[in-house]
Amino acid sequence: MKKTLLVIGREYITRVRKRTFIISTILFPLLYLGLIFGTGYITEKTSRKLHVALIDSSGYFNKAAVAQANQQDSSSYIDYVTINPDTLKKNYSSLGYDAYIVIPPIKWEEGAKNVALKTDKTYGVVPVMKVEGKLNAIWSTIKSEKLGIDENKRQILNQSNITVNAKNINDEKSNAKIASGIGYACGFLIYFIMLIYGSQVMMGVMEEKTNRIAEVVVSSIRPFQLMLGKIIGIGLVALTQFALWIAFIFIIYNITKASGSASNNVSGLVGSVQTVFTSINVPLIIFCFAFYLLGGFFFYSSLYAAIGSAVNEDMREAQSLAFPVTMLVIFSIILMTSAMADPTGPLAFWASIIPFSSPIVMMARIPFGVPGTVPWWQLGLSMALLVLGFILTTWFAGKIYRIGILMYGKKPTWKEMIKWAFRKS
Repeated sequence: MKKTLLVIGREYITRVRKRTFIISTILFPLLYLGLIFGTGYITEKTSRKLHVALIDSSGYFNKAAVAQANQQDSSSYIDYVTINPDTLKKNYSSLGYDAYIVIPPIKWEEGAKNVALKTDKTYGVVPVMKVEGKLNAIWSTIKSEKLGIDENKRQILNQSNITVNAKNINDEKSNAKIASGIGYACGFLIYFIMLIYGSQVMMGVMEEKTNRIAEVVVSSIRPFQLMLGKIIGIGLVALTQFALWIAFIFIIYNITKASGSASNNVSGLVGSVQTVFTSINVPLIIFCFAFYLLGGFFFYSSLYAAIGSAVNEDMREAQSLAFPVTMLVIFSIILMTSAMADPTGPLAFWASIIPFSSPIVMMARIPFGVPGTVPWWQLGLSMALLVLGFILTTWFAGKIYRIGILMYGKKPTWKEMIKWAFRKS
């Protein structure tokens, strides 16, 4: 045990002291937020805005209704024209239009179905849906005029909608939208950390094997103790990074809260942050995140360590052997996105119980509420099976590690590695 603690200390101290640890601790949250918000911003700014000519054969459309819709919504532009359809078909592109629409003769009580957006290009679903939404806005104005509804009443009709937000009767502060956002954030964070630090374990073992350091080390410590020490040491590095991120969040929250009266924008930000904090069980989520982060990391890192011990300096060989393990992590993200649509369904249940996917899927379900969405027995069973899974994978990987760390010149397969695991000592 003392030797294992020495390995843990060495792995932890050497990695925490590296400049890359400090840089990644600061930059990763910024890059993560930039990935979330930046993607949406870029998508919005670069989305195609179609310029469409509209010819009306129904007798209901008019320039005023079209102009009003263009002022209210700039996602696309519709121009009311009185050109012959055949002429427009030949010249719409040279006139500066991306497409054109001909409204057929219709009854205003029935509307029109499957109106054709004619163009010589194939556009995506989003820009076409924006044009459809604007046409429906124009048609709503026309119907209001036909029914004698003035502008004020029409605005009331458009604005007086009913919104639904799911509430757990056992937790009135719960918010499904906030829970979904936190669930996705936690799931993807664990996903990234397991892949990044898992590959670090594999690379570290490969480097020690290639430099023949392992031969010297295993003369004074058992290979299994060496592997376990490396996994726990790197896992504590990940946990330290997570603790620093949590500290940054609380510091920013307290700073914005203290200066909330200085600006309306800051006050609004503080209010949003407070809404998030009051709608979830923060201590439970932090504890579960730390548990599933370490549990998932230990589960997968033991396999990555086994792969690193079995290969030599060939990185392509390591990537080939690591592909099935990496695919399990990626498949867990796919299961999470499906489970989030119904966090109480059978898919969500089984995916959060099976150890290979439970760190990501269960962590995505917990913000929806415990014990409302996730009963205590499910959470306990998931944690117990993850611990058992870690013990089994560590035993399995330790058997491979014991043989692979001292084997050179041979390219093993998963079939041979499994034989190593079940070989009698």
